[in-house]
Amino acid sequence: MDRRLTPFSGRVALTALQGRIDAPLTAGEAAQVVVPLADLLAKPGGARDRQILLGDAVTVVDRDQGHCFVQTAKDGYCGWLDEAAVGDASPPTHWVSAPATHVYPEPRVQARERIALSLGAKLCVTGTHGTWAETTLGFVPAVHVRRLGDWAGDPVSVAESLIGTPYLWGGNSRAGLDCSGLAQVSLHAAGLDCPGDSDMQQALGAALSDGDALQRSDLLFWKGHVAIVTGPDRLIHSNGHSMSVAYEGIVETIARIASQGGGPVIARRRL
Repeated sequence: MDRRLTPFSGRVALTALQGRIDAPLTAGEAAQVVVPLADLLAKPGGARDRQILLGDAVTVVDRDQGHCFVQTAKDGYCGWLDEAAVGDASPPTHWVSAPATHVYPEPRVQARERIALSLGAKLCVTGTHGTWAETTLGFVPAVHVRRLGDWAGDPVSVAESLIGTPYLWGGNSRAGLDCSGLAQVSLHAAGLDCPGDSDMQQALGAALSDGDALQRSDLLFWKGHVAIVTGPDRLIHSNGHSMSVAYEGIVETIARIASQGGGPVIARRRL
């Protein structure tokens, strides 16, 4: 079983694994992320696998060493979070549709911001004050949020709005993205399912042959890397070459990655 998708902490497993694993079982505890951004770790205090955002729903499976083992609702990814990152909160009603925004204590641009939020974070909006949305955490510009279900029309446009975001291994926010993080946040913003890592993302959509003409929103995969096609001869990806989300020519990218030992394109998928 893939560790990343198996709700087993090493001590306790979700009841969904009954009959498949010899371990104490639990139905888990429903919770959500209550901080702007949280690292999902391979073990308590260990390496970051991915990141999850404010308002993301999780099931808490186990608790240990000030951390809790969770399975995320949006993609099934499992891992350890700082225990302070999860808790009870009002069910979210809206999502942050801008690349980033701030939460303010009052509906006034001169007010000192409380926290920064990234694309995809979820909030409970309780009312409006002119051009501001009032949330349970404070006020955000109404133009930066949309109601859940009111998704972006084009995942590529979402990815393009994140141009210049610095590269960050396991990153899923405007503060830092890796290749699969860019693909996931862009597709989720368009209301499309997308797993967390590039090897999992290779199952998305339908396979293309080498001779098929590429079109906008096609995905190109190398071993350990994914890029999004923006047009016939260009793609966008978060990459270690520019250390950012950047455009690059398709032919040039294929040649560069091969010359650096990254191998050839191993899959082409159409959403």
